[in-house]
Amino acid sequence: MNDFFVADEERIITPEFTGNDNDIETSLRPHALDEYVGQEKVKENLKIYIEAAKNRKEPLDHVLLYGPPGLGKTTLAGIIANEMGVQIRVTSGPAIEKPGDLAALLTSLNDGDVLFIDEIHRLSRSIEEVLYPAMEDFALDIIIGKGPSARSIRLDLKRFTLIGATTRAGQLSAPMRDRFGIILKLELYTPEELAKIVTRSANILGVGIDNDGALEVASRSRGTPRIANRLLKRARDFAEVKGDGVISVENAQNALSSMEIDELGLDMTDRNLLTAMIENYNGGPVGLETISALIGEESVTIEDVYEPYLMQLGFLTRTPRGRKVTPLGYKHLGYNVPLEDGEQNTFKNY
Repeated sequence: MNDFFVADEERIITPEFTGNDNDIETSLRPHALDEYVGQEKVKENLKIYIEAAKNRKEPLDHVLLYGPPGLGKTTLAGIIANEMGVQIRVTSGPAIEKPGDLAALLTSLNDGDVLFIDEIHRLSRSIEEVLYPAMEDFALDIIIGKGPSARSIRLDLKRFTLIGATTRAGQLSAPMRDRFGIILKLELYTPEELAKIVTRSANILGVGIDNDGALEVASRSRGTPRIANRLLKRARDFAEVKGDGVISVENAQNALSSMEIDELGLDMTDRNLLTAMIENYNGGPVGLETISALIGEESVTIEDVYEPYLMQLGFLTRTPRGRKVTPLGYKHLGYNVPLEDGEQNTFKNY
């Protein structure tokens, strides 16, 4: 469609979960709060909530975890279950299609067990209606039959803890959000925190890595542990084939440069998006639908996958007229910044 953009469905720096992450995340996930790196305020509060619930011999109150993808919401749910000494059942919002699916999950839980629902904002309204009495009264109201012969049956449930995870807390209905007693927001990680995660993961995988190498991988991981672990495995490949097997800063730089991931964690997709806006529309403002047509990607994907990190870096901004590349974005790509009088100068500085 254009010379700038080629869609890549399996970007290595996407924070979304992919099928290739199964083996990585299963082996590297911590199982206790003391092993969980970062999110210090969340951990501090959780320790208090868990200890209080255990002292009272009660299930933990329902928990809502929200924040960008890849930060460890699923991992934290597993840790909560381990700390409480109970079992966890894992499912996702889209997987629960009928009230009967939810009823089967809830009736299989024992006292204190955890039901973890990922992408809870994608539950249908009919499923939410069934979940409300389960969360409040630990009971299920089931309608049997149709028409005049229909009747309601109430099933008592064991007391359980619902942990919901979402990347879009704003899309949760108010009645659903109000039924969570504990609401925790996960923030993006600092490079120093990610370096600790990279070092821990390298030790588990049996990979040699020095402090500078770990920090180099961490600094290009967009504040996301999932991406950091993914890049670590690819850096290991380069270190073993083209280096001495140890991920030093030089080996890490070579590996990440070969994958076209720059020092700020931008890949070719990010740079092509900004370049297309600069060279086709003088940096904007450009409407979201126009960008979507320009790069051949759905607007919701642009909003959820590409924009957040570019905006966090200050390379892209939203205005009433559309998206606009900032002076920082111009400089990072090597373009002259637009002149103040509105005249555009987009020739690259070489």
